[in-house]
Amino acid sequence: MVSLVLIGAFGAVVAGVEIALFADQRVAPWWLLASFPAGGLVYLAAGLEAWRRRPSNRTGPIMVIGALSWFVVALANTGTPVLAAVGIVLATTPLAVVVWLLHAFPSGRLRSRTSRLTVVGGFVVSLVLQVPLYLFDPGASPGGVLSVGHRADLLSAGTWLQRGAGMVVMLVTAGVLVDRLRTATPGQRRVLLPLYAYGTLAVLATPLGPLLGPAAGLSLAQVVGLQIVLLAGVPVAFAAAMLRGGFARTAEIQELSAWLASSAATPELLADALGRTLGDASLQVVYASRDGRALVDGNGVPFDPSALGEHRGLVDIELGSRRIGAIVYDATVIDDAELVRGAGQVAALAIDHDRLTAELRASHADLQQSRARLVEAGDRARQRIAQDLHDGLQVELVLLALEAQELARIDGSADLPDAATRLRIGIDGAARHLRGIVHALMPAALVERGLTAAIEDLVDRMPLPTRLAVAEVDGRLPATVERTAYFVVAEALTNAVKHAAAEKVTVTLERAPTRLVIGVTDDGVGGATQEGGAGLHGLADRVDAIGGRFTIESPAGGGTHLLVELPCGS
Repeated sequence: MVSLVLIGAFGAVVAGVEIALFADQRVAPWWLLASFPAGGLVYLAAGLEAWRRRPSNRTGPIMVIGALSWFVVALANTGTPVLAAVGIVLATTPLAVVVWLLHAFPSGRLRSRTSRLTVVGGFVVSLVLQVPLYLFDPGASPGGVLSVGHRADLLSAGTWLQRGAGMVVMLVTAGVLVDRLRTATPGQRRVLLPLYAYGTLAVLATPLGPLLGPAAGLSLAQVVGLQIVLLAGVPVAFAAAMLRGGFARTAEIQELSAWLASSAATPELLADALGRTLGDASLQVVYASRDGRALVDGNGVPFDPSALGEHRGLVDIELGSRRIGAIVYDATVIDDAELVRGAGQVAALAIDHDRLTAELRASHADLQQSRARLVEAGDRARQRIAQDLHDGLQVELVLLALEAQELARIDGSADLPDAATRLRIGIDGAARHLRGIVHALMPAALVERGLTAAIEDLVDRMPLPTRLAVAEVDGRLPATVERTAYFVVAEALTNAVKHAAAEKVTVTLERAPTRLVIGVTDDGVGGATQEGGAGLHGLADRVDAIGGRFTIESPAGGGTHLLVELPCGS
């Protein structure tokens, strides 16, 4: 801040000295001569303000360089031959600075090779192609100190060459600006269009002014004054565009670090602080999932990076070697991804804290949905059992009761054995129906003999070749684990038969020190998803409810591999 004040004070002193030197000049009106350092002061004020607002942005320094070029050009009007010669040599550099600003705005950096070549071309036009204008015109410099002789032909050729090359530079610039407008958002376009149009007009006014001025009835002094006003208005237009574009004052990275150390950085406050630091009010912080693959916003809602527009950039933030989140920013405002990454690394601990908060929110939302699905699954199971009891077992029992009543009315002993046999067969059928319902609720083999025996029973009853591999599963496991494991295998085998069109299935059970690992693999058609049906979704909820892990890989045509890990203690 102090250095900016010193630069401003130095520029003001230089402008004041130059204006004082012009008081005794008679070559042109005093106001016209004074307008050159005055234009430099406008550039200087706008540049220092832009520099103050966004220290990491180069737009402000470019404007300050433009102010310097104006101060140097003003020297051409002094009575000192050496100073005047310097001013004449650099007479058109303010135009090159405007071209530089047009290509560099809003980040202050030249974003493409075309822009870099065009800006270099602008300075070549201003410095190199300016040479014939004073080299072959003795009257262009005081006492002809820069002239080698009067050559009207070379002077005319050099003048038209400079004008033509300048037009080429402006045509390429116009093409670059039109392309940027095409890819900009509507809000950005409203800011950039008038800025680009005005900057282009100001540059073209210099070579075209002497040609069009007389046709409009303007004197040379009036034409030059109009050119100066147009060019001096360029930094004002850039400053206004920066304000309209929502560019906030950028804090230094050190200020961000100090703020993080002294504040409770909620996700909203953290994003706001990073936005102020980087000068991008649209900046957004998103957080990595537990495995680092997916991204969620501060509310735990999944975030899709592929949906970002072409003007949005994304930089990953890491803590150590672990991805903890990302920063989404406006790439037209900040084109230096490393600057974003640096700010993100400073805020990494706060981002990781907020990531855990977002993960907790997402887990809480998933838990609520999982509980709701479990309740719905329980209701469906109870409804199915009630339906089976009502439509099946109850009807059978009513019919058996009627048969028993008829049995009591039989008088002859000859028909009694046959009636008793029919009654016994009916009772056996009802009992078998009841066992089926009980088995669906809790398989007897699981209760009586344990998980391995129950799954062997499932495999033995499979209608297609099924291999079972069991490793280190000895003794009984917690009842909840056994029930969950059994229903996982049962559902997976059912899907292999009904939906996968598989020819063979493999089931694996492995007891690790603290978990039970279950795998079911088939060679079917694949394409199974956790969201594709209530069965797999219900299994995932069961597994999640006891702290397990449920994953499924089922590429189309590549079979299905179900892997479940259940905690079972040491």
